[in-house]
Amino acid sequence: MTAIANNAPTSTTTPASAPSTTALFQEATPAQVRQWLRTGEAVLIDVREPDEFAREHIAGATLLPLSRFDPARALSTAKPGQRIVMQCKSGRRSADACRLAAPLATSGTPIFTLAGGIEAWKKDNLPVQLNTKVSGISVMRQVQLVIGLCVLAGSALAWFVDPRLVAIPAFFGAGLTFAGASGTCALATVIGMMPWNKAARSGAGCTTGSCA
Repeated sequence: MTAIANNAPTSTTTPASAPSTTALFQEATPAQVRQWLRTGEAVLIDVREPDEFAREHIAGATLLPLSRFDPARALSTAKPGQRIVMQCKSGRRSADACRLAAPLATSGTPIFTLAGGIEAWKKDNLPVQLNTKVSGISVMRQVQLVIGLCVLAGSALAWFVDPRLVAIPAFFGAGLTFAGASGTCALATVIGMMPWNKAARSGAGCTTGSCA
């Protein structure tokens, strides 16, 4: 439910420029966040994965991936009186990060999510730092593509060539199970070391659910 932002005049409608409020955090528009960053009123935390951040990010953002999000570390990025703004690609992961950071509200630190993420930021023609040497397809998506193709190929071979080749999709299924249980993924690590991902290889990994 949308509510009138703090310090906004009372009216029967919510001003277009005011952030919308949820039970745990607020949404802020790209224009609002841009202004806060310019005036030092907020810090920006990018909760995407390292390879996504290496490809493009908003200047001044601090990388703190959702897969290993630490509310205490998030709080340490802000000075007294500053807002904390979470940001991802489209807003879903940043909202999850805000929920994880809910305890910060007790410290008096306002928590916001950048509505629409970096995609909305770019739609408003706001600048990003871009590294075209890094693949535009994230390591997570590359892992999904490789596993999907191998499962399809293995299933087709088992059906048309030799039933014993069902071991191929079974192998990848076992790998997915291990990745989900352990939080690590050898395939993601290997793909992260490929030349097209070298700018982000230090952060390659398999996040919870990213190989599913």
